[in-house]
Amino acid sequence: MLVRQIHDTKLAQYAYLIGCPRTGQAIIIDPERDIDRYYEAAAANKLRIIAAADTHIHADYLSGLREFAERGVTVYASDEGAPDWRYEWLLGSGYPHRLLHNNDRFMVGNIEFTALHTPGHTPEHLSYLVHDQGAGAADPVALCTGDFVFVGDLGRPDLLEMAAGMTGTMVPGAKQLYKSVESFRLMPEFLQVWPAHGAGSACGKSLGDVPSSTVGYELRTNPSIQAATSDDEFVDFILSGQPEPPVYFARMKRDNRAGPKVLAHIPSPPHVEPSAIAALTGRMDIVIVDTRPRAAFLAGHLPSSILAEMDYQLVSIVGSYVDEGTPIYLVVSEDRLDEAVRALIRIGSDEIMGYITPDDVATYAAAGGTLSTIPSVDMEELERQRLRGGVTVLDVRGKADFEHHHIPDALNIAHTRLFVRLNEVPRDQPVIVHCNSGARSAHAVSLLQRHGFGVTNVNDQMANYRETATAGVSAH
Repeated sequence: MLVRQIHDTKLAQYAYLIGCPRTGQAIIIDPERDIDRYYEAAAANKLRIIAAADTHIHADYLSGLREFAERGVTVYASDEGAPDWRYEWLLGSGYPHRLLHNNDRFMVGNIEFTALHTPGHTPEHLSYLVHDQGAGAADPVALCTGDFVFVGDLGRPDLLEMAAGMTGTMVPGAKQLYKSVESFRLMPEFLQVWPAHGAGSACGKSLGDVPSSTVGYELRTNPSIQAATSDDEFVDFILSGQPEPPVYFARMKRDNRAGPKVLAHIPSPPHVEPSAIAALTGRMDIVIVDTRPRAAFLAGHLPSSILAEMDYQLVSIVGSYVDEGTPIYLVVSEDRLDEAVRALIRIGSDEIMGYITPDDVATYAAAGGTLSTIPSVDMEELERQRLRGGVTVLDVRGKADFEHHHIPDALNIAHTRLFVRLNEVPRDQPVIVHCNSGARSAHAVSLLQRHGFGVTNVNDQMANYRETATAGVSAH
């Protein structure tokens, strides 16, 4: 048996290429939408993809299952969790597919896969037990756990309610997850755990930055599993401290269930010449997404653009700050254009109309083009301005961090929820924005400035904040 874990660093997502070298057949589990790279990985290992499977209806990216089905590959999906949780695009379709129930089995070459219903994160969630029969193994080797068990955490059961607005689902989901954990405890401790996400994913609250684990290790060290000592205690633990989900999660749930739009090809946006940039600036019917480092953006950027640095935040920022269907122009270096395009199409942001390089921005400015700037201050200056009054302090950290410690009278809106809560931010005074380090706040001030707010970014550590009452720090 051959296994390759394929890591998307921006979504902290793992897909699995699992193949039988003897027959040359392979399966992809939890693929993303741009499936050409899976074919390349298979070809590099002399394998042919004959099957693809999802563990559940994903909330954080568009599944590649339909793309595989379009190419005649047999796809496997859950038929558990009641009618509301079925893959609507598969029902009655002509695609080669099989809908699975608990303990259903199928073969890929000499590798047997057993579907296990492991609800909690979602009602229909399946995990896949992997048994290498071609090697003559008496026992299974691994469990593809999807968003059920992560390294150091469990898949959160509140996403349907918090992200998709399905009221009343989080507590029943937590109770289902508790029962799934009870089943997990009965599995052999040697069994490897192959999760669908690692550190940085919003599908849990404390995922480890280790690519795989074992049942035994998770039973001994996973805090969420250890909290499953009773139904009520587990529900309280697993629902507390969960990060606010990005806005776009609701769209992913909708589109993965109904069927993602088939991707004919990877978009290849044209280059925008510096002479054409002025016509794009200051517009609200399009959005310019600037992927440069935040220091460069704050020092000078195209008017009405937003910052979405080319790191793990790119997807969550664009998904949370840009309305569905809005045409996008990228500020990105040519050598990272394909990387940026692929990241965006994985969340359905397909309307990428063109790109501008950082050098183009410099050329535009040198020719007299207008750039916007955003000032930055440290925590000491924030405190001076707070004491002086006439400003709104906006904390864009998550609710759990805010409740642990915050600046007096600060308004708290997590940066990934800011776009849908802009009406809560006062417009009659300047807004000074902070987070833990200056990273999330830099993205947040770009959104606020685009929508007409006067903003200042706090480029400092929250740990450096010192509250003063009437002495110590001058308000002048």
